[in-house]
Amino acid sequence: MAAARDTRVTTQEPPKAIGEPNLLWNQETVRDVAEAVGAHKIGDEALRTLTKDTEYRIGQLIVEALRFMRLARRTHMTPQDISHAMRVLDVQPLYGYDSTRGLTYGEASLGPQALFYVEDEEIDLDKLINTPLPKISRDVHFGTHYLAIEGVVPNLPENVTSAELRTLDLLPKGPGANPALAALSGQDNPAFKPAVKHMISQELVLYFEKLQSALMDDTPGDEGERLRRAALDTVKDYPSMQQLLPYFVTWISNQVTHNLEDIFVLRQMLELLQALLENEKIELSTYASSLANAALTCLLGRKIGNESGIDAIRAQYELREFAGALIGRLAFKFSTKNKMLRPRLVRTCLKALLNPMHHPVVLYGAVCGVAQAGGPEVVKVLLLHNLKEVENKVLVPLQEKRDPLSEVEYEALLGIIIKSITLLIDEEFPLANAMNGINSEEESNQVKALLGDIIGSRVLQLENHELNLAILDSKLYF
Repeated sequence: MAAARDTRVTTQEPPKAIGEPNLLWNQETVRDVAEAVGAHKIGDEALRTLTKDTEYRIGQLIVEALRFMRLARRTHMTPQDISHAMRVLDVQPLYGYDSTRGLTYGEASLGPQALFYVEDEEIDLDKLINTPLPKISRDVHFGTHYLAIEGVVPNLPENVTSAELRTLDLLPKGPGANPALAALSGQDNPAFKPAVKHMISQELVLYFEKLQSALMDDTPGDEGERLRRAALDTVKDYPSMQQLLPYFVTWISNQVTHNLEDIFVLRQMLELLQALLENEKIELSTYASSLANAALTCLLGRKIGNESGIDAIRAQYELREFAGALIGRLAFKFSTKNKMLRPRLVRTCLKALLNPMHHPVVLYGAVCGVAQAGGPEVVKVLLLHNLKEVENKVLVPLQEKRDPLSEVEYEALLGIIIKSITLLIDEEFPLANAMNGINSEEESNQVKALLGDIIGSRVLQLENHELNLAILDSKLYF
């Protein structure tokens, strides 16, 4: 009796813990799979733990598959979603289940448990046998025929018919074409040709190479200068330059970026940029921003050239002034087609001007850029209001150093400021003692109070009453 009682106790299922959730997955299914792989003796606790893990893994797989379904903007889950989810979870995907349509499941009764299976599509054997075979493709052969005779396309099997030409006219063209237009032309699956690689003729390639070698030839003497002038003259009026513009823009940008220590190379690139701007037969509006970036680098670069001395500093000032003139031409020439180009150039130069920690040569380029890109309006509204701060933080310290290099920097910076101020009047740069009025004491004090003592005194030395009035009119914008 005791042995029988013990047997009943051991065969009874263990009591379920309080609060333990019910399993949604059938434990008998897990037991059948375990026995199929060779695990014949598996305990109840291990079976329950394995069933829990199976539920968790299947739920995790379904959640990942739902993400792919929602990303595809669908409401039905497909086998591809399950396959992608298994790859994401680093599980070997199921092969052989690749269907783009929803699967239809049938139910079969197998004892007390229902069995679901995928219904196979029934195919009529007679219909399959009587379906005509596809046409056999023709063998590869070469032949001759006329594409056009005196401008008229002959009606030959090898040529495109007039009906097909009308259909091709309705097909979308370009990378941003709307594929819906193809439906209007009767094309269910329109095929788009890939972008064609940009090709130029061998003559243009040879011309570009010769031009590069001519501009980079730094041989001293009249012969080298004459060769460079001749090369730039061809750029100014060469009608077929449009196809070479991407190569010119890329070459200018690369040379400016990698040769900031070579004044000669930078000068040649700016000369080439000027020649391109003077060519009226090409369209540069697409490349205006790229060319402006190269000119800005020469204008506001912190260190240009690797030589020291007064002559090297003067060469830098000449290069920056040349770059500023090109910035002005770019800003005004393409301001109608590129609305943001001119404000961006003025903003960049003004930002460099308002930083007193910059070197005087950088401030020189900033003043030149603001004046050339902005014009008289920007000089009156923005430049004049910041000149007093430039004088106190830059000009006064340079004046106190009293060494030859500082004197050159002082005169150059002060000179470009005065030259920019004279843009307020329509006259050319006024010479000294070119009086068109009398500077009253009150007027002189107002000019000095607005611009500072150093800049104001230099402006008053011009003795230009019209310029003084234009400067004082800017007080309305304070």
